[in-house]
Amino acid sequence: MKSMTEGNPLKLILLFMLPILLGNIFHQIYILSDLLILGHYLGIHALAVAGAMTPIFIMAIMTSLGFTNGLSIITAQRFGANDIKNVRKSFAIGIVLSCLFALCVFLFLIFKMDLILKLMNVPEDIFIDSGRFMTTLSYGIVAIVFYNFLAGILRSLGDSKTPLYYLIFSSVLNIIINITLIVKFNQDVTGVAFGTCIAQFISAILCLSYMLIKYPMLRLRKEDFSFDFKYLLEHLKIAVPMTVQFSIIGLGVITVQSVCNQFGTGTIAAFSAATRIEQLTTMPLLSLGHALTTYVAQNFGARLLRRIRQGVLQCFILASGTSIVLALIAFIYGKNMVSLFLNNPSEEILSQSTTYIQITTLFYIFLAQIFIFRQALQGMGRAIIPLISGIIELVMRWFTAFSLAAYMGYEGICYAGPIAWVSAAIFVMISYFIVIKEFKISLFGPLNQISAIKRELQIRVQKRKKV
Repeated sequence: MKSMTEGNPLKLILLFMLPILLGNIFHQIYILSDLLILGHYLGIHALAVAGAMTPIFIMAIMTSLGFTNGLSIITAQRFGANDIKNVRKSFAIGIVLSCLFALCVFLFLIFKMDLILKLMNVPEDIFIDSGRFMTTLSYGIVAIVFYNFLAGILRSLGDSKTPLYYLIFSSVLNIIINITLIVKFNQDVTGVAFGTCIAQFISAILCLSYMLIKYPMLRLRKEDFSFDFKYLLEHLKIAVPMTVQFSIIGLGVITVQSVCNQFGTGTIAAFSAATRIEQLTTMPLLSLGHALTTYVAQNFGARLLRRIRQGVLQCFILASGTSIVLALIAFIYGKNMVSLFLNNPSEEILSQSTTYIQITTLFYIFLAQIFIFRQALQGMGRAIIPLISGIIELVMRWFTAFSLAAYMGYEGICYAGPIAWVSAAIFVMISYFIVIKEFKISLFGPLNQISAIKRELQIRVQKRKKV
């Protein structure tokens, strides 16, 4: 466990971020390895199958991340306030809610698969294979939700290393299983999906076992599961808006993918490779935002508001500079990176992938600000503002994808993400400064000064400690 309420803010955030960054990279490797294996061993058709349905899989992952991260924010706030009893009770509530959430997502995917395929405009030549691929992956959703919840709890306690270890393990295991199924047992895209599910389940079970051994404070008792409506509602007030927000972002990706799918299998493969590169190059920005969430949540629970302001400012400066460097790398080497995902791609596919990369990299700095200010607001429990920013992002992405694609073709699709980033970034930045102004706390002064947040929050925390 690691408290982030003492010490240099940026140093704490960066040290906490590094395992998250490595973990996110391996999480992408988890997804990208499937595409790499399919593209190299089974060809463009198999890559298009996975590419067409990957946004749905990412959507399921993002909704689970939104829900489980929302639950863990309460845990982090209680840990920052040194309220160990309610840390354990928060863990118990999270387990119950995560199980119910996983079941709902699984049932929706299984029973609405045909509808999803049609809404995604999946081409007829890959329609059946795409359905089989996604249906098989759906069985791994339970493990994904379970693991994301466990990882969120560990990070809320200041442990960002353990989730990394198990992501590395599951990523390596996933690659070994998938290659074995294709090379030794002649499996198709369904075999790769099955291998991914196996790796997820094994990783989640091992992670839970380690947590119960390493952290005695998480060993639950019968009374921890006692029904507490107010505490349950406190979790849901953050988890539900964050779920909707993450779902909206994922829905925006699906919307763009559905428009892209109308351009044929080759364009789908090009777009899939380019978006995977985008996810890899922006990973440091995403990881910094996730680290900032835990930092803000712990300090918000401890009422150290000046530490929050200082940490957010330092991350803002760092993220802005980093986004420029990452944009230059992707802009210059994007074409070479695309070749990693495709086996002997045509010039048309290379050109389409490069076009997407060269357009989106110009707007990375706006994406960086979304990660910083949105995550800071979530750490303070302000879930509605990030939700609204997600809606703005969805509307702009949807409007741009459909309107510009009609006039500019594929290039119009490439502008959907950047325009959505600019719109959401402006809104969330303004909102953050309005919220900070409400606290009436200056940027300068002793970082360990405890400040009043809200009268009702102080009363709630005091009551929890007395229970």
